[in-house]
Amino acid sequence: MNKEKNSPQDTETRILQAAEKEFFEKGYAGARTASIAEAAGVTHAMLHYYFRTKDNLFERIVAEKINILGDIILSAIGDGELPLEDRIRQGIERHFDFISANRDLPKFIVNEVLTRPEHIEMMKQNALRIVSNLLNNLQREIDEYAAKGLCRQVDARMLLIDIVSLNVFPFMAAPIVYGAIGDSYENYDEFLAVRKKENVETILNKLKIH
Repeated sequence: MNKEKNSPQDTETRILQAAEKEFFEKGYAGARTASIAEAAGVTHAMLHYYFRTKDNLFERIVAEKINILGDIILSAIGDGELPLEDRIRQGIERHFDFISANRDLPKFIVNEVLTRPEHIEMMKQNALRIVSNLLNNLQREIDEYAAKGLCRQVDARMLLIDIVSLNVFPFMAAPIVYGAIGDSYENYDEFLAVRKKENVETILNKLKIH
C-alpha cells in the first residue's frame, strides 16, 4: 500500500520523525530534504506540500522539542499542590529523563548555535515563551521561602542554568565521561541513574531547603 494514502496526520508525523533523525545525525547544513522524504516514504513534492522548506521543518522540530521540554518542567515545578522541594526535585528528574530520551538533542542544539547563529533568535524566542513566567513565579516562591528562613536566597535564573548544565553535561561529554568512569559501573545507563540522583541533591543542597 502506498504510504502517501495514509491520513495527513500520519504523513506529517512520518516526515517529522524522519527529519528529526536526519537533522540530529547530520546537522542542518548536512540534512537533505530528499533523504528525509525517502525515509518518510513520501515524494519530495509531498514533503514540500506539507512543509515548503527545510527551514520550516527545522523550526517545527526545534519548537516541538522546546515545547515538550517546557511542558515537562511546568508540570513539575509549576504544580502548586506540592511543596517547593518536591517540585524542584521532579523538575530536575523529568528534565534529565527528557535529555536521556533525546540524547542527540544537546549536541545538535550546540552545534547549530555555533555554526548557524541565525537560528539563535528563533530558539531564544521559543524558550522565552516557556521560561519567563516560570522563572518569575519560581523567584517569588524562593523569595517567600527565604524570608521565612526555609531556604537560601538564590537567583531563579541561575538555578535553572545550574539544572540545565548539570543535566546536559553527561550527555554532551559522554565519551569523555565514560572513559573516565572506566569499569566503575555496569554500563552508562547505570551511571546516568546515579548522576541524576547526584544532580538532584546538588541543587537541593544549594537551596538548602529544610
